Amino acid sequence: MSDEEQVTAKVKKGRSFSAVWILPIVSLAVGIWMFYQYESNQGTLITLHVQTADGLEAGKTEIRARDVKVGVVTDVQLNSDYSAIVVKARMDKTADRMLRQDATFWVVKPRIGKEGVSGLSTLLSGAYISLRPGVSKESQDTFTVLEVPPIAPPDAKGLRLVLTSPKAGKLSVGDPVLFEGYTVGRVERVGFDLEKEKATYQLFIFQPYDALIQSETRFWLTSGLDIRLNAQGFAVQIASLESLVSGGVSFGVPDGQAKGYPITEQMTLFKLYDDLKQVQNQMFDNYLEYALLFSESVRGLNPGAPVEYRGVRIGTVKKVPLHLTDKKRGFASKQIPVLIHIEIERILEPDVEITPSELKEAFAAEFKHGLRATLKTGNLLTGALYIDTDFFPDEANSEFLTSYRGYDFFPSVSGGFAQFQRQIGSILNKINKLPVEGVLTSLEETLDASQETMATLNSAGKELDGLIQRLDGLLAQDGAQNLPQELRETLEELQRTLRGFNPDSESYQKLQEALTGFNDAMDGFSPLMKKLNQKPDSLIFGESQLSDPIPVKGDR
Repeated sequence: MSDEEQVTAKVKKGRSFSAVWILPIVSLAVGIWMFYQYESNQGTLITLHVQTADGLEAGKTEIRARDVKVGVVTDVQLNSDYSAIVVKARMDKTADRMLRQDATFWVVKPRIGKEGVSGLSTLLSGAYISLRPGVSKESQDTFTVLEVPPIAPPDAKGLRLVLTSPKAGKLSVGDPVLFEGYTVGRVERVGFDLEKEKATYQLFIFQPYDALIQSETRFWLTSGLDIRLNAQGFAVQIASLESLVSGGVSFGVPDGQAKGYPITEQMTLFKLYDDLKQVQNQMFDNYLEYALLFSESVRGLNPGAPVEYRGVRIGTVKKVPLHLTDKKRGFASKQIPVLIHIEIERILEPDVEITPSELKEAFAAEFKHGLRATLKTGNLLTGALYIDTDFFPDEANSEFLTSYRGYDFFPSVSGGFAQFQRQIGSILNKINKLPVEGVLTSLEETLDASQETMATLNSAGKELDGLIQRLDGLLAQDGAQNLPQELRETLEELQRTLRGFNPDSESYQKLQEALTGFNDAMDGFSPLMKKLNQKPDSLIFGESQLSDPIPVKGDR
């Protein structure tokens, strides 16, 4: 090839993609596909608020629905203000439909409660969070974990009610709801209404027992143990073993009251009473108000004490005292006013129609016949008092007030211990007024006269013996036979009469015994009269108790 010849190079376009990149690209695609598959299989990330993290561990604690795993706890940490614990949990894809607004969560762990022992299986496997799916149409991803398991699911068949009470702490979650001693429901929630300033207790009554709830149904606390000591004896009632341990609430329609109509509306409000006795007392809405005045102490008379008529309750004490001071006299008033209610339903039968004004007129007529109120002791152990009413004939047609500071007046008399004190004082005054010294002087003179009589009788008896002997000798003479018949019979009659008064005769012996017995009786009565002269009240109170002897050291 000559130097003049030129070589022209051919330029070809090289490959833009190298086979070396195939493997990384495939690996990236597989990674993206795996990530997509992982994310598509992951469920919703939810947030749970709990009060304590006891038993909860990230990556280990499971979330279960009917003992089937539907999620796992991923993170446990405190919230920003350290007031609660925030738990993050990843749910399975299939669990998304369970996360509704009314879904409930609670921690399952070993628990000893009112219904027994539960959660023993977690001793080996550890605690887990249980999920009860909701039925609402709205989904939610933030929930508050309950401290105790729920009583009934949201879709459970039954009736939910709300009880209100001025005081909290009456019931706890899980306490039984009883009807005639049988458990028909449970207490679901306990809260407090800030606006009404009342405690609220939500109940769930299981079906079919919800049909027992009527408009006139009353709810009251059940302590489980009811002990009564009355005139019929000692009685003990136990509602149920569970209510004995934890208490509960009972319900029913009071005797003698119409049931009303069935309650079907959820969350209906009812009042919670302290006991059945309070329920019965609240039944009597129609009453007459009366003011009473008592001159003795009213300590032991409390609001709610009964007002009775010969043992039958007719009313209730409402206020003690009605007022204490007087603007004009201050504490100078000698009588304490008390306000009572005479409950009409306790006096009249349901079918008896009478207006309150007519009943007041009837009471006013009875006041004129001696109807009065007195204080009496209802319990010797506690000193509790009650008001008893009865007729006092001595008070009939006596003057009394008709009204007292705008209230109708119920006249009263002192009774109980105050009346006993007055009677004792009256007896002591009568004893002090007795002429004891004159009686003792008369008795001493009588004793002296009886002793002189006995001496005279003894002397007369000796003279009588001599007279009888002389008469016997006179009649034994021969000349006595020649005496006239009438004179002779007179002498013989005199002889028989004198022999009747002979110390050896039966009549004389009886007279002697009678005089001796009388003398002994007077001797025995003399120390008593001397004691009465020294202490006239010894017959009632006895002798003063002697002081106990004090031991002293004896001589050796």
